[in-house]
Parts: sequence; structure tokens; C-alpha cells
Amino acid sequence: MSHPRPRRRSPVSGPAALLLALGWLLAAADSAQTQTQTGASGLPLPRFVSLKSDRVNLRAGPAQDHEVTWIYTRAGLPVEITAEFENWRRIRDSEGTEGWVFHSLLSGRRTALVAPWSKERTLPLRRDRGETAKVVALLEPGVLVDVAECDGVYCRVSVANVRGWMPQEQLWGVYPDETFKQ
Repeated sequence: MSHPRPRRRSPVSGPAALLLALGWLLAAADSAQTQTQTGASGLPLPRFVSLKSDRVNLRAGPAQDHEVTWIYTRAGLPVEITAEFENWRRIRDSEGTEGWVFHSLLSGRRTALVAPWSKERTLPLRRDRGETAKVVALLEPGVLVDVAECDGVYCRVSVANVRGWMPQEQLWGVYPDETFKQ
């Protein structure tokens, strides 16, 4: 005849155990959301940079013996680094093309393309933040601009010695809600 095993009592039981478990799960979820992935460089991934040279080979893999799949011919073009392997960076351009480039061909200079997806003929560059600020220039979709700062809603940009503000959502080369100042 076997005797029933005595039940061990948890030091925390009932509603208190449920609250403790719920608190632990919420803390773990919050911690996971605040962690940023970093690459071999120690810098965050993904991140936007620009092409340093007028000739950049995009390769199928992270080595010089991989096939060249595309050649960029415009310095300053914004690209997004999505992965790193040693001195190689996997990038994606505004059209979604992806491949690998050597790190020294990239610059931390922030640039953006004005709404390359837009069907509008022109988009306003304004003197100040806000839809009612004076228009200082009209920019066509796809125009390359230098980005000086973003506040999460608007970015201060320049092109051909004209400076102004554009809604952040109209730029490819900055993240929604991203804030920075160069």
C-alpha cells in the first residue's frame, strides 16, 4: 500500500503567485523590446548610412570572390545596413535590392531620398516645421537630400544650398519616430 506524497507548498501561492508570474512576464517582454541588436562593429542593426564612393560593387556574399550583382554609381545614396559579417555589410536600397559591400565604401553621413514611392509631382520643403510654414522649395520624388536632424516627426534637410524641413514620413533613409542630430 502506497501512501500519498505530501504536497509541497509554494512560498507564494494563489493570487500572489499569479501576480508575481505576470510581473515577471511583463518585465521580460519590456526588456526584449528595449534590447537593440548589434553587429560585428558594435553598432546597432539595422541602421541607415550612405554610399561613400561613386562606384560601389554590391556582391552576392560577404567576400571579394562573390559575384557582383549590381554597381552603384552615386555617392551619398542612402542604404540600410541589415547585417554585418567581419568587415562586410549587407545593405538594402530604397528599391529593396540587397547584397554585401565592404565597410570602407560606406559613410555615417545621413542622407535620404524624397518619397521615392510617391506619385506626387513635387513635395514642399518648408522653412520651419509644420504644414503652414513657408515653402522654400518644391522637391521631386527621388531627390537626394542631406539630413541634418530629425525630431521624430520632421527632418531638417538640405539640397543644393537650400535648407528646410520635411515630414519624416516623406523620406527614405530615416526611420519613423527616429530622432538624431548630426
